[in-house]
Parts: sequence; structure tokens; C-alpha cells
Amino acid sequence: MPVIAVIGTQWGDEGKGKVVDLLSERVDIVARYQGGSNAGHTVIFGHETIVLHQIPSGIFRPGKVCIIGTGTVVDPAVLLQEIAVLATHGIEVHERLWVSGKAHLIMPYHRQIDAASEARKGPRAIGTTGRGIGWAYTDKMSRQGLRMIDLLDEARLAEKLAANLSEKNVLLESLYGLEPLDGEAIVAEYREYAKRLAPMVTDTERLIKEALGRGETILLEGAQGTMLDIDQGTYPYVTSSTPTIGGACAGLGLPPKAIDVVIGVAKAYTTRVGGGPLPTELTDEVGAHLRDEGQEYGSTTGRPRRCGWLDAVVLRHACWINGLDRIVLTKLDVLDGLERVAIATAYRIGAETVEVIPADVRAMEEAEPVLLELEGWREPTAGATTLEELPEAARRYVEQIEKLTGLPIVAISTGPERGQTILQPDPLLP
Repeated sequence: MPVIAVIGTQWGDEGKGKVVDLLSERVDIVARYQGGSNAGHTVIFGHETIVLHQIPSGIFRPGKVCIIGTGTVVDPAVLLQEIAVLATHGIEVHERLWVSGKAHLIMPYHRQIDAASEARKGPRAIGTTGRGIGWAYTDKMSRQGLRMIDLLDEARLAEKLAANLSEKNVLLESLYGLEPLDGEAIVAEYREYAKRLAPMVTDTERLIKEALGRGETILLEGAQGTMLDIDQGTYPYVTSSTPTIGGACAGLGLPPKAIDVVIGVAKAYTTRVGGGPLPTELTDEVGAHLRDEGQEYGSTTGRPRRCGWLDAVVLRHACWINGLDRIVLTKLDVLDGLERVAIATAYRIGAETVEVIPADVRAMEEAEPVLLELEGWREPTAGATTLEELPEAARRYVEQIEKLTGLPIVAISTGPERGQTILQPDPLLP
């Protein structure tokens, strides 16, 4: 049975939560490979809207096993809060949710430094969520991070924490003018987390290897999107991990050859939160339409998202970087009612026209999109479950995306509910 990766192709917020929820019905395991509580995956469960930040979206399917992998950074308080929210909806995670012992911990000083650093940068701030993600990854890369296995050994946790605080408190006091943190209080707080999370901590690489040996199907879930990748995105306006396909291998301990299908999730238009280039951004009434109709507000921060036309330059970049096999298109219904729609096929940067992402973020900030304009549609696509139900202009729009990317669109989301989806016969087959 295959291993399927679901990758965001834009700046995150593409609707991966719904896609993973839909596809997880037919898999055995859903594994999250990177990111932390800065990413929110929204799923409609029953009549409730639930946002998960760390637990894979497959948890809503009875009997499915979910894994939080090595490449993630875990905030124990947020994780326990999510578990509690799920319990109120009758969803138990006992022996269904496992956390890698090698996943790194988000500590109180990560959150404090994150917020203080952003505030100090002023107009140079990149727009982090303030949840300490980047600083947790910084400690990981500088080899002074604390991991889930450290959480289970109080003496080791206290020793490592004391060493870290000898540096972090100097930074908090001297640079940011904040009060130093109390190591004993942090150990006491995290001791309580350890009591509740210890039964979930395990060797997740072994779990995945054994599952593959049994012929089980695994769905790999990332956070954010390709253009927020630390290496392949619009640096420095990126996240601190690797949302692209390479992150799936490293973050779960999977060899590349084990991955059979890579599905890219693309919104029918483009959005991003925070600073950084967005060549197709619309600041007029059309942009407002996309924001309002699409409810484009951050699921983690509540910040309004910047909105623009679909960017095929970005999509082609994502196709190449991730080796995409097919695409799922989301939020097509948000374009309903627009007289004209458009897709960026290239950028004009000075006197040059380019069809690839420039390496220098400053060039992308100056880029003007070369737009292919298409007829819009007045008839609603919302709730459509077959291609035949789509207006002819909407079908042409979908076909144009396929032409520009060279990939088939195997599913189209026409609303937030599970049933509001056009699904091709078998999107999972290699």
C-alpha cells in the first residue's frame, strides 16, 4: 500500500486540514512531519469547526493512528489543550496518538524571546505568530534543544534547562529588559506535562517502519506551505522548518523511495499572512471579496490574510521542488460571482520577464504579475460534487490550471464541509 504526502503549494492556509481529513478515511496512519503550534489546520467535524495546531487532522477518523514526528516542535500545553478539546467532542486519543521522543520542546523562553525580538525589530519584523517556533528550531540547530525524551527524565530536564537559562536569562534581561525566568518553576510546570504525555512518547520511526512492513497505508501531513520553506521559500519571510517533501523524509525517518504519491494542495487564489512578497496581491474590492468570502483570517492568530490571484509561477515552483504527482484545488467557490478571474503566468522584474521564482526576495517584492485573464462565473459552485455541476467558465479555469502546471487536478473543494468536494475516482493510487 502507498505512502502519500500532502504538501501545501503556496504560503500555507491552502486547506490541507480538510484534504487530510478526507483522505485519511482510506489510510491507516496519519503522520505530521514538521512545524509546531504556529500552524492551524481547520476541520469541520459534525457541525463544529475545530482547529488543530499539532495533532494530525486524521484524528477525526475513528481507529486511525496519528503520529507527531521527529521534525516537529511540541508545545506540551497546547498539545494537552487540543487533546482536551477533542475529548469534549467524543474523540479519544488513547493508543491512537503517538509523539516522537526526538521531537523538540517549545519552552517558555522561546515564546518570550520570539515576542520580544519581533517587537524590537519594528518595521523589520517578519510577522511570526509569537509562539516560539523559530527559537525552538534555533536551539535544535545549535544543539542545545530539549526533547520529549528529556521531558520524561526530570533530573536531565533540570540539568539541561539550567544550562540553557544561564544564557537565555542574560538575553531576556540585558537585551530585552525582561525579568529572568525561574528554572524550578519551569521544571515543576513541565513535570505535570510529563505525567500526562509520557504514555504517548515513543519511537515513531519504528512504528512507521513496522506499519510499512505490514503493508499499511500512511498519509504524511505537513504544516505551512512550499513558499514558507526555510530553504525554498521567500527567505527571510519563511517558517523555521521544511514543509516541502524533503522535510517529510527527515521529519519522519522515511527514505525518499518509500513515498509513492505526492499531492499538492492549492487554493484557487493566493493568500499569505504577515510580511514578504505577494506578487498577485489585490488591495481593491476584489481582494476584499476574496478575504470576506473565503473567511481569510489566520486560524492561529486571527490576522487578516493578504489575498491575490492564483500564482502559477509559485505553483510550478512547488510542483518541481516537491515532485508533485497531482493537485487538489480548494476554495473554488470563493471565486463565485466575480466578473473576471486571473492567473499569474510570469513576472515582470524591471525590463525582464521571468517564469521562475527569483532567488532574491527583493526582486520578487518588485515583481509585477503577467496576468492571464479569464471569464468569471455568476452561477454558484458552492456544494458541487461533480465536474458537470460546475459552470462552464469554472471548468475552463480548472483546466487552465492543469495546463499551466502540467498536472491533473484530482479533487476540488467547493465548501468547508466534507461532502462539498468533487473527488476523482482514486486520487491515492500511484
